[in-house]
Amino acid sequence: MIRNGFRRAKDEPVEDSAGFDAFELRLGDLMRGERATMGKSLLDVQRELKIKAAYIAAIENADPTAFDTPGFIAGYVRSYARYLNMDPDWAFDTFCRESGFATAHGMSEQASGAKPKPAPVRTEKDIFAAPATPFIPANDAMFAAVEPRAVGSLMVLVVLIAGLGFGGWTVLQEVQKVQLAPVENPPTVVADIDPLAGGGLPAADTGVTTVAGFRAPSTEALDRLYRPQALDAPVLVPRDGPIASLDPRRGDPRNADPRLGGAMDTVADSDIQLVEAAETPADTAPTVQVTEPPRPGVQLVAVRDAWVRVRAPDGSVIYEAVMTAGDTFDVPQTEEPATLRIGESGAVYFAVNGEHYGPVGRNGAVTSNLALSAENLTSSYQVADIEADSDLAQVVRVAEMQTNAPVVNER
Repeated sequence: MIRNGFRRAKDEPVEDSAGFDAFELRLGDLMRGERATMGKSLLDVQRELKIKAAYIAAIENADPTAFDTPGFIAGYVRSYARYLNMDPDWAFDTFCRESGFATAHGMSEQASGAKPKPAPVRTEKDIFAAPATPFIPANDAMFAAVEPRAVGSLMVLVVLIAGLGFGGWTVLQEVQKVQLAPVENPPTVVADIDPLAGGGLPAADTGVTTVAGFRAPSTEALDRLYRPQALDAPVLVPRDGPIASLDPRRGDPRNADPRLGGAMDTVADSDIQLVEAAETPADTAPTVQVTEPPRPGVQLVAVRDAWVRVRAPDGSVIYEAVMTAGDTFDVPQTEEPATLRIGESGAVYFAVNGEHYGPVGRNGAVTSNLALSAENLTSSYQVADIEADSDLAQVVRVAEMQTNAPVVNER
């Protein structure tokens, strides 16, 4: 028999999903989150708080065994909590609850270095020495900083220095090398002489020195060679003989008077004086001309103001001045004539042996490089017309008056 009935299903327990606040966060997670929010690493905290990064990691991991002195744990935890803007007392209490750390009296045995939990004897824990530490960069390899391009440049430099050194050494060896060349005529005679053979002693009877087959000339032969030739009588030749033998009174022997026999050197001085007295008037005396007549002189005569410059043949300035009316300048007589440059050509004339020539040029003109020789001036210029230039006539008149003026002797 089937019974129809209603049977209630069993209620199954519904599990509520856990939210964010349902999870229990440890102190280290909160501290790591705050540090990440600030963007700081363990090394940054170590640099700013002056606390080892190993101690900061031990605080976040609630590991009091990483500290050398337990008495400093409270100060480290509170300082790190203040750095993260957290409550320092709550942070230290949470650290003690999670790690099981208890504060010991300062004079107790635990405060002097005893660990709250006995641990086996081990070396000091340094998280930076462990290769598995995630925040420590790995050490660089030995040749990691060496670049291939630097190695190539270094090799090229080494090869260049080696090449220069080898080249310098080769040149030095070639310079210091000594080569001997054969001589066509070696000094065989000198090489055959033995300095210990005979000692250079002359023979007693012959006066000849013999050294290793070399026969030296005798002393008498050398004396005859260098001795001057002996004279029977001394010969005295005066140095001024040709000049001292000339007599200006006799004249040229080639023009000797035939009445005196044609030989002037054989006639006595008294006879020459008698002949000269008979043929020469008493009021005249014989003269002998030994030099040629002097050259005609050139004189610059200024009749008006003019600038004048006279240069020597070598280019040096002999005379340079502004000549006024009546000024004169005697041009020195040299082998090569001097040259003239004048600014007012119509104001200067030339006087050659008392005769006036010129003027140098027209009024207001400049004349340059004019040779001041008598031949050039007399051939290039005409005799000046004194009446045509009143200034020239006045200068000539004054010069004649000065020349003809009587000389008065003052006593």
